Amino acid sequence: MVGPSGEQVGVVPISTALRLAADADLDLVEVAPNSKPPVAKIMDFGKFKYEAAQKAKEARRNQANTVLKEVRFRLKIDKHDYETKTKRAIGFLGQGDKVKAMILFRGREQSRPEMGVRLLQQFAEDIAEFGTVESSPRIDGRNMVMVIAPLKNKSEAKAEQNARRAEEKASRRSDKPSETGTIEVVEAAPAE
Repeated sequence: MVGPSGEQVGVVPISTALRLAADADLDLVEVAPNSKPPVAKIMDFGKFKYEAAQKAKEARRNQANTVLKEVRFRLKIDKHDYETKTKRAIGFLGQGDKVKAMILFRGREQSRPEMGVRLLQQFAEDIAEFGTVESSPRIDGRNMVMVIAPLKNKSEAKAEQNARRAEEKASRRSDKPSETGTIEVVEAAPAE
C-alpha cells in the first residue's frame, strides 16, 4: 500500500487500509490490480479518474492512423507521367501513409503480366529510400497490385513536419524588418 503523500506503507490487511483512508478523508484506490500483492493507494478517487482520462486523451491525440493511398499506372505509361506519379507516392510516404501501386491492364495487356511486374519493381527501386515493399506484386482481377510501407510511421512524420513549420516560422520572423523604424517627413511644395 502507498500512503497519501506517496510513502510506502507496506503490505497491510484491507481493513487496516480502509481505516487509514477513512482517517485521511480520502479513498482507497487499487492502482495495480495484477501485481502480487495488488497495489492500492490512499488518494482522491475523482482526481485519479481525471488524470486517467487526461492520459487517455493525450494518447489518442498522439496516435496517428496510417492511410492507404493509391497510385494507378497503365502498362504503357509515359516517362513524365511515371515521374509525376512517383513524386506523388514519395509525398505520401513522406507523410507516413502507405502506398498501393496499381497497374490497370486492358485487352491484350493481360497476357503480359511480366511487364507489369517489371514496372512495379522499377517503381519500388525508385522509391526505396522512402519506403519498403510490404506486399510483392500480385494479380487482382484485371489489375496488378503492390503495397509499399513508409520507413517513418505517421506520428514521426507529423512531428518532423511540425518542427519544420516552426523553424520556417521563426526564420520568417527574423527576416521581417522591425516595425519601430523612423518615419521620414517630406514637405510638399506650395501649390501655385
